[in-house]
Amino acid sequence: MIDHVYISVTDLEKSLALYAAALKPLGWSRFGNYDAASGPENVPDLYGLGDDTYVSGTGVGSSIWLRRRKPGETGLYLGIVCDSNEAVDAAYAAAIKAGAIDDGQPADRTYFAPGYYAANVADFDGNRLEFVHKAWNPER
Repeated sequence: MIDHVYISVTDLEKSLALYAAALKPLGWSRFGNYDAASGPENVPDLYGLGDDTYVSGTGVGSSIWLRRRKPGETGLYLGIVCDSNEAVDAAYAAAIKAGAIDDGQPADRTYFAPGYYAANVADFDGNRLEFVHKAWNPER
């Protein structure tokens, strides 16, 4: 299951309006922002849209986070749901063994939320994957 996607855009306000309008009929809404000042240097400001399940916290849902595109930036950032911290570790190890580039070893990411455990890799073209286990998600 896809947990979240980061989409880099050049005009945040126009893009937020477009995504919010396009996803509203599907039960998605804007729900909040992440201020980069509260996390590590490589995590940008993020602007969130989520489906009803994600926003309500009643189950495992999906979200899209818009971020300001940096000059020359390309690629996709995709968060994949893992059912445990051990699954995060296994996916990370398998990706590295297959040639992925380390973009953040498995660790607690409490700057996002307590119980947020993740690891990050990049492929050969700069596309990035985050394997994430959120302790508050119900078992699937």
